[in-house]
Amino acid sequence: MGSNVLRRQMMKTTLDIRDELLIRAKKLAKKSGRPLRAVVEEGLRLALAQTDRKSPYKLPDCSVGDSTHEDPLEGLSWQDLRDEIYGKTSPR
Repeated sequence: MGSNVLRRQMMKTTLDIRDELLIRAKKLAKKSGRPLRAVVEEGLRLALAQTDRKSPYKLPDCSVGDSTHEDPLEGLSWQDLRDEIYGKTSPR
């Protein structure tokens, strides 16, 4: 019977990180006794988890008027609506 060994896949990459942030990360790694890689991975996990928790933005309802009454502008053409907006009277 073969043993299934869970192996972590690692990928090397290069990141440009601001000096002050890298210095702080290295100090935290040293203080906590963890490798810098572990500190960076933890930060990425926290950032991704925070993004996952955010609910999608919902537009506020900015409707005007009374929804129980018929909209007097509903049957107008675009030209009629334009005339209504700019206060023009058009022969009908």
